[in-house]
Amino acid sequence: MTPSLSRRRLVGGTAALVATGFSVAPASARPDDTGPRIGILLYDGFSLLDPTGPAEVLSRVPGARVTMIAERRGPVRTDTADVAIVAEQAIDEVDRLDVLLVPGAGRRGSTAVAENGAVLQWIRDIDRTSTWTTSVCTGAVVLAAAGLLRGREATTYWAAGPYLESTYGVTFVSRRYVRSDKYLTAAGVSAGIDMALYLAALLTDDDTARAIQLGIEYDPQPPFDAGNSARASAELRERALSLLEQSAG
Repeated sequence: MTPSLSRRRLVGGTAALVATGFSVAPASARPDDTGPRIGILLYDGFSLLDPTGPAEVLSRVPGARVTMIAERRGPVRTDTADVAIVAEQAIDEVDRLDVLLVPGAGRRGSTAVAENGAVLQWIRDIDRTSTWTTSVCTGAVVLAAAGLLRGREATTYWAAGPYLESTYGVTFVSRRYVRSDKYLTAAGVSAGIDMALYLAALLTDDDTARAIQLGIEYDPQPPFDAGNSARASAELRERALSLLEQSAG
């Protein structure tokens, strides 16, 4: 069977299922899963790679169920407003997770969710029984707003570090990811992939995490050495923040 024929049959078979009233079960409903249940919170204005980078890694953990969750089911738009991801479940449908991941956002999204009492209460409720509570980028600010990081070390987006410290009593550590007991926080955006690989090792073992890394071919070799704020000039940091503001929807 040729690859193209195989794909045509697959598409045709899926269409037939839809035509006869059947549907493919979402990931959260697969009956054969025995691994951790991982929920990723979405909210208006989140940064696209924050949830999707870790999801790419964590969905490869054997038996894991990765589900996008929001206040309401349906599409949730990113900070640029150009892309939306579908939330399969609403927060009032989820009362227990093994792993909770809170992504970061631009200024608009971060401010709104950090002031959203219903979402913050849900985060606190899930955290009571979660094995791991995690964040990417300014998702650490959201965890802190929920009262979970006070007195702890954590990392976040480099420009938000001072705010995290002064507002929530968190010790900001400039690393790709930081562990404090059950709390894992990642620095900005792409650092979520690093944190997710570390978490994959905690959920399984180092060899499995290494295999996942190879499987997704995560071997970053960027064309520029400009990703570390500690080595960047003031002018470059200012331009980076300006570009983010300009691209926000």
